[in-house]
Amino acid sequence: MDSPVLVSACLRGVPCRFDGRDKAVGGLDRVLAGRRVVEFCPEQAGGLPTPRAAAELVGGDGHAVLDGRARVVDAGGADVTEAFREGARRALAAARRAGCTEAVLMPRSPSCGRGEVYDGEFRGVLVPGDGVTAALLERNGIAVRRAPGI
Repeated sequence: MDSPVLVSACLRGVPCRFDGRDKAVGGLDRVLAGRRVVEFCPEQAGGLPTPRAAAELVGGDGHAVLDGRARVVDAGGADVTEAFREGARRALAAARRAGCTEAVLMPRSPSCGRGEVYDGEFRGVLVPGDGVTAALLERNGIAVRRAPGI
């Protein structure tokens, strides 16, 4: 059996997205076959409710948030940076406890996005970058992959 893998809970059918829905991916079970899956939602773990206002990274990506150079702000203007940082710390702790060396995360998310995230102006524009959780996992040696087919 391959090592355990941390997976965004919404991708596994858990209704934890900002809009109270899931983003279940057909075929993900085939990709993860034979592995122990650790489902995790960093935003809920950081203390945010479901549903909640959409949030975007402002001033940089998740790496910049971790370095204190950017923030996470919701569509109503509330700064939710600390909830995103806390969720990322808890995701890393869960991954370490389980022995995960890899994570499969929700694309474009301000938490889980890998490679591209929204630009922070709530206009649907994508820019290069990683979400807060993806950045923290990568910094700690956990390989992060985008979920296939999204």
